[in-house]
Amino acid sequence: MRIGVLTGGGDCPGLNPAIRAVVVRASAAGHEVVGILDGWKGLATPDAPASRPLDRAAVNGIHARGGTILGSSRTNLLKREGGLEAAEASMRALGLDALIAIGGDDTLSVAAGLAARGAAITAIPKTMDNDVWGTEGCLGFDTAANIVTEAIDRIQTTTASHHRVAVVEVMGRDAGWVAAWGGIAGGVDAILVPEVPLDAVGLDAIIARITARRTVGDGSSIVVISEGVKLPVSSGATTTALDEFGHPRLDKVGVGDALAELLEARTGLEVRCTRLGHLQRGGAPSAADRVLGARYGVAAVAALEAGHFGVMVALRAGAIVEVPLAEVGGRNRGLDPAYHAVVEALT
Repeated sequence: MRIGVLTGGGDCPGLNPAIRAVVVRASAAGHEVVGILDGWKGLATPDAPASRPLDRAAVNGIHARGGTILGSSRTNLLKREGGLEAAEASMRALGLDALIAIGGDDTLSVAAGLAARGAAITAIPKTMDNDVWGTEGCLGFDTAANIVTEAIDRIQTTTASHHRVAVVEVMGRDAGWVAAWGGIAGGVDAILVPEVPLDAVGLDAIIARITARRTVGDGSSIVVISEGVKLPVSSGATTTALDEFGHPRLDKVGVGDALAELLEARTGLEVRCTRLGHLQRGGAPSAADRVLGARYGVAAVAALEAGHFGVMVALRAGAIVEVPLAEVGGRNRGLDPAYHAVVEALT
């Protein structure tokens, strides 16, 4: 087989280990691998699809690198007239027998659209938000959670020294996995996630907790908030910038800064906000993301060899399984209620 592989959406650690696993596993079985450059954008122009050949030499050592050697984009072929047809034409032009798409919900929705038209596609879930439906693990999440934990540990020392309140804004448009894991691991005083609406009563409870902390230990407090949380009062934070999938550019909103300003006004205390931003998805992947990428890459090639098209390889109860792509697109996996219970018990 001649297999194409692409990475779409935001970059994150774990993509390169998955690419390497695809190439090594496929090459060992006598298949050719073609890397599609810049995600679906690379397949959007049939006359000149962007690609490069991939062999073992091309992927040597990339498992230790963050990001993706293939580049990425947020191109949405479902919203472009003739977009799926263009991708199919590009696959024919490249002589591809099959395609492996690595991405989050948006990237996988395009993969599902192509699969529904008969394309031989297998997918791998990735997003540091960890919110792809149908799997218990997405590439990039473990590394992001570790980065957030380390950042909170560092912020704790300076916050304690100055007896301040710190707000740490982390990624998480629709799901609070990063906030919950980083916040629990970092031992923070409050964790705000999109799945639990923050009303005035909840805000009052956080303010009371921060105020009470002034007489305990060093008197400092840390609040972690997901970027997708909506405050119960107008913060003045608005955005009109949208990506091609129609999502607001939350990096333009600054809900953490708005919360810090609100808390300072309500408590009279000094509150500082740290927005971790793209630091959370940069750098080398953790061991867990490297291993998961390797497992997913091997499984994706095996699925193609077995003729299992239109599926996403997924992690469930420690095993790699296959989930129909038609069930994945347009759905998000929110934070497990079990973690809500832990957050409530410890904050």
